[in-house]
Amino acid sequence: MKRILTTLAVFLAIGFASADDRPNIVWIVVDDMSSHFGYQGEPLVTTPRVDRLAKEGIVFSRAYATAPVCSTFRSAMITGMYQTTIGAHNHRSSRGELKVELSQSVRPIPELFREAGYFTTIADASGKRNGKQDYDFAYEPSDFYDGVDYNQRAEGQPFFAQFQLRGGKIRNSERGYKAASADMDIRVDRSAVKLPPYYPDHPVIREDWAQYLDSVNYTDIEVGRILDRLEKDGALDNTVVFFLTDHGISHARGKQFLYEEGILIPFVVWGPGLLSGESFRDELIAHIDLGASSLQLAGIPLPSGMQGRPLFGPDANPRDYVVSARDRCDETIDRIRSIRKGDFKYIRNFYPQRPYLQPCAYKDAKPFMPVLRELYAAGKLNEVQSLHMAETRPEEELYDLTRDPWEINNLASDPAYQNELSGFRALLGRWVMDTDDKGRFPESIAMYDSDMEPYLKTLRVRKPEAVAKIEANIALMKQWRMDGK
Repeated sequence: MKRILTTLAVFLAIGFASADDRPNIVWIVVDDMSSHFGYQGEPLVTTPRVDRLAKEGIVFSRAYATAPVCSTFRSAMITGMYQTTIGAHNHRSSRGELKVELSQSVRPIPELFREAGYFTTIADASGKRNGKQDYDFAYEPSDFYDGVDYNQRAEGQPFFAQFQLRGGKIRNSERGYKAASADMDIRVDRSAVKLPPYYPDHPVIREDWAQYLDSVNYTDIEVGRILDRLEKDGALDNTVVFFLTDHGISHARGKQFLYEEGILIPFVVWGPGLLSGESFRDELIAHIDLGASSLQLAGIPLPSGMQGRPLFGPDANPRDYVVSARDRCDETIDRIRSIRKGDFKYIRNFYPQRPYLQPCAYKDAKPFMPVLRELYAAGKLNEVQSLHMAETRPEEELYDLTRDPWEINNLASDPAYQNELSGFRALLGRWVMDTDDKGRFPESIAMYDSDMEPYLKTLRVRKPEAVAKIEANIALMKQWRMDGK
């Protein structure tokens, strides 16, 4: 640890002779993937490009998303702030007439790079089309980004480039995936797939998980193309690359929830000649540290009040704990908070009278959901596999992740762990107030309706068969709220 801090402290202290000397900053952000790359020990995938970044760069093994769904994750990522602090905690909010407005004290990362003379871009994996933005607040893309292609910058101008990859959303039917499959074998051995113990070994669930692992292989190909392009353009030697995912796999206990499957993410930093020293770091970090670290490496002062922390240099300030938050996802209202500290994970469910898997059109459309519901109704799931299918949930969950990495043995009612439980309760209470967690205030019906209308409008065109179900879900959410459930 001391070696890398010393190296970077010198790098930062020296400063830069001109803007030309500053490193380019690249973010590669992948949708819907948990910790299943080769360097993380997944035996069924082949990911040499990502593994190269991990081998030559710095791996943060305990990186957590502060939100387990894309738009809230990106809102936090692009500001370096907890989504709950800036009011962007509800997924896909600000799509209607009513919008979340950022406080003037909150400065989005691309704006800060532009003001410092960087050329800012956001692209998909091809580098030729706009990348996913998906921020839950009002903004103008032109205020953040100069374009799609970093090669459009002025000669010698440093760049801040984001590449947004579809990752776990890729499936067999998509054109790029099919083309890659024709050229190389990216399909994993279905018979070798091992599911977590909280999922039944059913053919549909096994195939869904296998397709996810296929998409890990394909993502590695896309990462290789980005690195090859940077090298071809002569930019790689002066570029720091951050590789991470936005949250975990889109499965029952993953995306949208605060178990390890949903919030523990890959996080690798790579930069030849700019980063050196220890290649593996196991301190707790939050994904909002991405922005602070990027600004720091570019020599750009951090805004006062930014909650993200730099990971390198003399200003690095390790976290004692990481908080993650889940709130409304599409039409489904919820509020869950978690704290990872030491060996333990604490989860607080603020709607314990509701099932974990509330009606949610997005989630219910996944192939595994009908199977899980059918097996549960037929009594064919064991005790562990039934945990997430329960009609109600405990107010609190406590897991010892060293002994119980799958989070299946809830210690919250165990008398031997009441001291730990009390400590976490107090810690969460302080965090809620210290960070001004706006999730403690129910979303107004007017805001909810404002967000639901464009959602329904889109579905009426793309998936008209789903509209009735979502309207029913919306009515149920409102009824539960009236009932105090």
